[in-house]
Amino acid sequence: MVPPLPLVFLLLIPGVYGQYGWGVSYSPSYICALEGSTVTIYCTYTYPPGYKIMKVLWTKTLVIDHVEPPDLSEDPEYSQRLQYLGDKQQSCTIRLSHVTQKDEHMYYFRFITDKPDGKWTGYPGVTLTVTDLQVESPERVTEGDSVRLTCKSSCALTDGATFIWYRNSQPLTERRDRNNQLLLQSVRREDAGRYSCALHGHTYISPAVQLNVRYPPVNPVIFISPSGEIVERDSVTLSCSSDSNPPAEISWFKGETFVGSGKIYSISKISSDHSGEYKCKSRYEDIDKYSDAVTLNVMYPPRNVSVSINGSGEIVEGDSVTLICSSDSNPPADISWFKENQSSAVESGQSFSALQSGRFYCEAHNQHGSQRSDAVTFTVHHGLGWPVWLGITVACVGLFIIIINIVFIIRRKRRGAKVEDAAPKQDDLYNNVAERDVPVSESAACDDAPYASISSSKPRRDRDRDAEEIQYATVQHHKTKLMKRAEENENQYGNIRIHRPCAAMRRSDVETVEEVSVIYSHVK
Repeated sequence: MVPPLPLVFLLLIPGVYGQYGWGVSYSPSYICALEGSTVTIYCTYTYPPGYKIMKVLWTKTLVIDHVEPPDLSEDPEYSQRLQYLGDKQQSCTIRLSHVTQKDEHMYYFRFITDKPDGKWTGYPGVTLTVTDLQVESPERVTEGDSVRLTCKSSCALTDGATFIWYRNSQPLTERRDRNNQLLLQSVRREDAGRYSCALHGHTYISPAVQLNVRYPPVNPVIFISPSGEIVERDSVTLSCSSDSNPPAEISWFKGETFVGSGKIYSISKISSDHSGEYKCKSRYEDIDKYSDAVTLNVMYPPRNVSVSINGSGEIVEGDSVTLICSSDSNPPADISWFKENQSSAVESGQSFSALQSGRFYCEAHNQHGSQRSDAVTFTVHHGLGWPVWLGITVACVGLFIIIINIVFIIRRKRRGAKVEDAAPKQDDLYNNVAERDVPVSESAACDDAPYASISSSKPRRDRDRDAEEIQYATVQHHKTKLMKRAEENENQYGNIRIHRPCAAMRRSDVETVEEVSVIYSHVK
């Protein structure tokens, strides 16, 4: 970039001349310079012939009481900035650089000749005014408006000067104008910034002025930091981005509940209670706009782990009972079941069916931690096993068979007893035995032998009753009666005719005869 050229202000005015050829001419006599610029004051002087110039100087004071004024070239504030461009004959031009507000003053040129009366100061001198540039802009600018910026100073500057505009210290090279105004048509939010102006070829730049372009926000957006998984006790920051000018008022909501205000909503040591949907609201000139909801999903290890029994804690073997493990965690925990005093798990899953007595507990675990429940006691009462039931069944069957046999034997004996009851009783048999000469067939004689000679003078019912009385009566042994009974028995037996040819007698009949014989043989 070519360094800017110094700005020179030239105004031709009539010279200051004294009598007899003494005089000083300033061009210009009034200068308005920008702060920080370089000023050139053109000057010429004259004096009568016969005088020789001994000393020339610039000063800002006049001679008072014959006291010579100080030379600016010897003043520390000017010695480095003031340059004398003239000579000791006619030119008295100077150049002053980097002018400041302190340089505002009236300056005089003075020369001294070789003769006592040859001293002269050009009065009135040159007036120097130091000014700056100021940018004027509208106070309220809304997006879409047309905006005019003006570069102004406190004094008139040289006509035809070229102005340069800056935004945020960057030159707008496309906006060099020969007037002191900058026009922005249909201003955009991107046009907002700090504007300043300067004169082309001059290093001085005006103070910057902020151009505020007002515009409403679009729907705000929420950003979460840190991004990714959120674990309990982390610190989380929610930022609501709502681009507007002026900035909108921001409010935060969890669900429908107000939780805070401001662009940033911070949560330190976050817990599961902070889980939920969040949104922010921006208010701009009584207009509310809401962001989309974001969800805080707080991860945490298992807690509140407990075991419940679906049924009684005491059951009989073979019944169904279920242990259920409940826990609070995010993400959901994996469940393992343990029997107390055993290191390895006996089952996994939310529920567990215990088949043996003992104390059981569950352990819930996820990637953030684990927790175990208190142990619960589970008792299984063992019933009779199948071998015992088999034995009982066999015993019952055997007992049933025995009972059947006993009943059968009893019924058989009863049947035999009925047959005996149907035969003639002893007394009737003994009293009514008579030998009959009636010839009978051999088989008939065999079948009817015990009964053929029996006759009863009593009805059958009476005889049966007598037989029962005889059977169960108590026999008293009296010698006389027994001897008499024996004789009667002998007589009775003597009349019994035994038919030998009954070889084919049935076994049952033989048994009956034998029984009768036994009875008889024991009666004394």
